[in-house]
Amino acid sequence: MTIIAPTTDARLRRYRLAPVSDRLWRVVDAAGRVIGHVARTGDEAASRYRARRFRASAGAFVEVGEFWRLEDAVAALHDSR
Repeated sequence: MTIIAPTTDARLRRYRLAPVSDRLWRVVDAAGRVIGHVARTGDEAASRYRARRFRASAGAFVEVGEFWRLEDAVAALHDSR
């Protein structure tokens, strides 16, 4: 499991990234609840990170946004709670 960098915003440090594949991570909070997924898109030179949150009311994942930094994608999931 990957930990968000300690230099990152304090509110994000409690989240962990569990790899699902080489381009997809499950974002897990301190209580062990999955809050969403972050997928890396593009190539190594121009990677972007797409955040998706599961919405029970929709019965599917809902796109939260696409970001240049992994930390920004996790912050968007945090803010969409």
